[in-house]
Amino acid sequence: MNWKRKNSVIKEPIIDYLEKIIEEELAKGYILKVSIGTDSQKISRGLYKFATVILITTTEDLGGGVIVGRGGIIVSRTFNHDFKARDRELVNERMVFEVGKSVEVAYEVAPLFDLYEIKLEIHADINPNPEHDSNKALQQAVGYILGMGYDFKIKPEAFAASTAADHKC
Repeated sequence: MNWKRKNSVIKEPIIDYLEKIIEEELAKGYILKVSIGTDSQKISRGLYKFATVILITTTEDLGGGVIVGRGGIIVSRTFNHDFKARDRELVNERMVFEVGKSVEVAYEVAPLFDLYEIKLEIHADINPNPEHDSNKALQQAVGYILGMGYDFKIKPEAFAASTAADHKC
């Protein structure tokens, strides 16, 4: 599972690559925030394509209380996972798997962002509306994220998972 940016494979360790981005963006005077999210798309019965993204959003304080967005940087990786071992596919199992992949990446990169005092949060592609299947995993996923010590967002605020990662699937 190689990390990519703009469809180009990143050939150095992800921590080194992210540190270069942090230093470049901070040198511009930008304020950084990091969101990590994972989404999945069904390929065939039981087989899913997953995408995990590290989304670095940049803003600039122009003074006088005026803060403007300066864009974002998406670093992503994709992989397939087979849930065929089960007789039936369980939505909550897949949702928790997605969250687990995001937490796994956060655990790896958090020390770097902590060093630069950059806020990191996990985005879960889970709908708070009980009418949606993904809602079945809400309590378990949120408990897992909070138990690992990370801030979180769910739909519709979970743009790293529900938008950025969704586009990479």
